[in-house]
Amino acid sequence: MLLKKKRSNTNCCLYFHTFLNNSLTRTKNPTVSPSEKVSSSDEKMAEQLVQAYKKIKSQVHNVIVGQDEVLDQLLIAMLARGHCLLEGVPGLAKTLMIRSLAQAIELSFRRIQFTPDLMPADITGTDIIQEDKKTGHRELVFDKGPIFSQIILADEINRTPPKTQAALLEAMQEHDVTVGGKTYHLEEPFFVLATQNPIEQEGTYPLPEAQRDRFLFQIIVDYPSREEERQIVEQTTSTFESKLEPVIDGPSLIECQETVRKVPVPDHVYDFVLGLVRGARPKEESSAGWVKDLIDWGPGPRACQQLILGAKVRALLNGRFHAKIEDVTALAHPVLRHRIVPTFNAEAEGITVDSLIDRLIEEVPTRKEAVL
Repeated sequence: MLLKKKRSNTNCCLYFHTFLNNSLTRTKNPTVSPSEKVSSSDEKMAEQLVQAYKKIKSQVHNVIVGQDEVLDQLLIAMLARGHCLLEGVPGLAKTLMIRSLAQAIELSFRRIQFTPDLMPADITGTDIIQEDKKTGHRELVFDKGPIFSQIILADEINRTPPKTQAALLEAMQEHDVTVGGKTYHLEEPFFVLATQNPIEQEGTYPLPEAQRDRFLFQIIVDYPSREEERQIVEQTTSTFESKLEPVIDGPSLIECQETVRKVPVPDHVYDFVLGLVRGARPKEESSAGWVKDLIDWGPGPRACQQLILGAKVRALLNGRFHAKIEDVTALAHPVLRHRIVPTFNAEAEGITVDSLIDRLIEEVPTRKEAVL
């Protein structure tokens, strides 16, 4: 079963069925291949995915006040099989949000506190000599590290040197850990949800480019509104308690991830993604002049993959079984902001990466989107 304590939601299901049927029966739409068919099991899984998404959000909001957009992006990343990097000043409940999300999902969870003296073996594990008390025989036995969990909270990841940060590279990309020449596969599904403090703060190390590129999203956690902050103060200074209940388990989450992969993407959406990503590369011949002046390094092909996967998830969560350009633009900032390196001139003029992404979106040529 996908949902714990499943409640009926007839209106939601009928609405979603209508969207799916309309999307699949209008063969005059030239942007979606007629060979793309959705089975009844996929329809059912899509409906359950939406219901699980809403219930997880409801559970987490029992503990977390506000931060709706941050939570949306975390859930989209998990459904897209991606990792997330959350950035914000201390005290904005980044760690509590990830812990609460882990409790709402029935997956094993470990927290790793990254410190300047943390070593790679403290994350991956190490071989130790173990002696059999009966025979006296000694052998090397692998002692698994905290990375062998399904949800890893890498807390304050930029407090540790790059050598230790790099210990996560293989795990994030291949979902494997290699120690002593032997490779161990991590249990699926596997996610790294990392937090970091702004790089301007003392005692921080910038993440290597290869490390940043393996995160699907870089999510900026901002201060709460006045009303939200008042509610936070009231709850945390009283006897208020909230217990989270699991909503979804690992096998069901994997089924949801497989359903996401089946969502069709029209050609003009692929073209938009390619135009957006390639247009952010200063060495691309077709790039605008301002890109060459303000961007030192642009995103790689992985950015295209992540934009498409994120768009597929967002489409499902909005009751559609096809991706649209609006799904891409809605996720462009968290996907691209850690993959674009501004030039010294851009930084000197106070131009932010987010403003560069806004300009890129405005200048990407688009074909008229067919009505679905």
